Amino acid sequence: MKVIILAGGLGTRLSEETTLKPKPMVEIGGFPILWHIMKIYSHYGFNEFVIALGYKGNTIKDYFLEYSRHNSNLTIDLKNDKVTKHNKGNEDWIIDLISTGSNSFTGNRIKKTMEHVGKERVMLTYGDGLSNININKLLEFHLEQKKLATLTAVRPTARFGELSFNGNNITKFSEKPKTGEGWINGGFFVLEPEILDYINEKDEPFETSS
Repeated sequence: MKVIILAGGLGTRLSEETTLKPKPMVEIGGFPILWHIMKIYSHYGFNEFVIALGYKGNTIKDYFLEYSRHNSNLTIDLKNDKVTKHNKGNEDWIIDLISTGSNSFTGNRIKKTMEHVGKERVMLTYGDGLSNININKLLEFHLEQKKLATLTAVRPTARFGELSFNGNNITKFSEKPKTGEGWINGGFFVLEPEILDYINEKDEPFETSS
């Protein structure tokens, strides 16, 4: 099963970094967020990726074109203009890099990449979100439910510590507890090919398609 990763957004909330690179290429621990996402799926045996490119998409193309060279030992024969790679056993990944428009919304990006994949079930996630999610359990749940789409949900922690009072006395202090309500999109999906019937021709966010 292929994994579609939406990697074309502008990343305006990380503008200090994304003026030079797309948000999925912002590094954590020396590797791009995108690489970490792919490692999550690869851990569960999913190694075929379709990356929806947009804003500064050539940066992502260049990264993977040079990935093997940057992560291999090299012997460089300058006289004969020959480069030999050693320890070629890099990631066991097959990657399709699909241009989906610089200003497209997620609905259009998903439509283009799913049409590229063909009529088969796919995984889907955003190119800027990490999780400790068990991908196999997600797929198992999806198959049990027999729905066209399965979406993970998370309940975020509050931005600030929370106080409880009895009169003027503090009775409880919780440092950034989980919110009591307000589940949000966790960003990891499983989609059946028929979901395309519900993505209309307008270029709009997948999350609000009607």
